[in-house]
Amino acid sequence: MIFSSLGRLRLVAFAEGVSLLLLIFVAMPLKYGMRIPEPNFYIGSAHGVLFVFYVLLLLQVTIEKGWTFWNFVWSFVASFVPFGTFYADKVIFTKVRN
Repeated sequence: MIFSSLGRLRLVAFAEGVSLLLLIFVAMPLKYGMRIPEPNFYIGSAHGVLFVFYVLLLLQVTIEKGWTFWNFVWSFVASFVPFGTFYADKVIFTKVRN
């Protein structure tokens, strides 16, 4: 699975999705509800790095597999929505494997 570019994309998409959920549902409430800002820094930093990897791998897979422009756009937009990368994995990544 992780030996192909699509497999790496799926793995990073999962990690990026989990990091977004942790940021929204754990780090932000801790920061603004309990005044504990430290988790926000660490989870936010990890999420930022994973997002960059996600976009780079998405570009690589789009070029290698000859995906359409809209597959790229919807996969990119999915990274901004909670649970979006999980949906993209189920609907886009597995559907257009080539």
